[in-house]
Amino acid sequence: MKEKLTGALYPLITFGAILALWLVAVYVWDVPSYVLPKPLAVLGALKTGYIDGLFWHHFFYTLSSTAMGYIIGCVAAIFVGAIVSEWRIAERLINPLVIALQSMPKVALAPLILVWFGFDQTSKVIMVVLVCFFPVFVNTVVGLKQTPADLLEMARAANTGRWRTFWEIRFPSAAGHIFAGLQIAIVLSLIGAVVAEFVSSSEGLGYLINASALTMEVNVMFAALVSLAAMGVIGTQIVRFAHSKLVFWEGSLAATVQE
Repeated sequence: MKEKLTGALYPLITFGAILALWLVAVYVWDVPSYVLPKPLAVLGALKTGYIDGLFWHHFFYTLSSTAMGYIIGCVAAIFVGAIVSEWRIAERLINPLVIALQSMPKVALAPLILVWFGFDQTSKVIMVVLVCFFPVFVNTVVGLKQTPADLLEMARAANTGRWRTFWEIRFPSAAGHIFAGLQIAIVLSLIGAVVAEFVSSSEGLGYLINASALTMEVNVMFAALVSLAAMGVIGTQIVRFAHSKLVFWEGSLAATVQE
C-alpha cells in the first residue's frame, strides 16, 4: 500500500509543478490568452464539452478509431512477428517491406490512405493500424529470438514439438517484450488517429483541435489535448495492469532475484 501511495504521489507532484508554472506564466508573466489560456478557461471548456455534452461525440469517434486500429494493428504485428521469428525465409521476405513502410512518414501516407479508403472512419483506423504495427512487431521478434537457450535445449531433450515449444516456452518468454511494444503503441495509436483527423474529418478530437485553431479558441484546443492525454494515460495503465496480471511470472522472478 505504501508503494502504491508513493507511486501515485510522484505524478501529482509533477502535475502540481506544471500547474504552478502555468499559473505563473498567465498571471505573473502576462502571457496572452491566445497563446496560453488560463486554467479556469480550460476547465470551462471541459465543462461545456463533457457536462453539457458537446465533446462526447468527438471523444467517442477518436476513441473508437483508436481502439479498432490498435487491436487490429497489434494482433497483426504479433502474428507476423511470430512468423518472422519462426522461419528465416519469412524474415528475409517481410523485414524489408516492414522497414520500408515504417520509413515512410505517416503524414505523407495520410492523403494516399484517404484516396484509397475514403473520408469515413475506415481511413482513420488504417492509419492507426500502420503506426501501431511496427513497435509491436519489432518487440515481438526481439522477444521471441531472446528465448533462453537452456529452455530451448530442455525442450529439444524432451522431444517437444515445434508448436508446443512456441506456445509453452518461446511466447511466454517474449511476453514482457510484447507488452512493452503494446505500451508504446498506445501513444502512437492516438497520434495516428489525430493525424488522420487533421487531414480530413468532420468528427473527432483532431478535427476539434483543427476547427478551434481556425477560430482561435485556444481553451477548446487545450481541452481536447487534455482529453487525448487522459485517453493515453488510461490506456497505458490498462496495458500495464494487464501486463502485471497476465505476465505474473516476471514479478515472481524479480522478487526471487531481490531475495
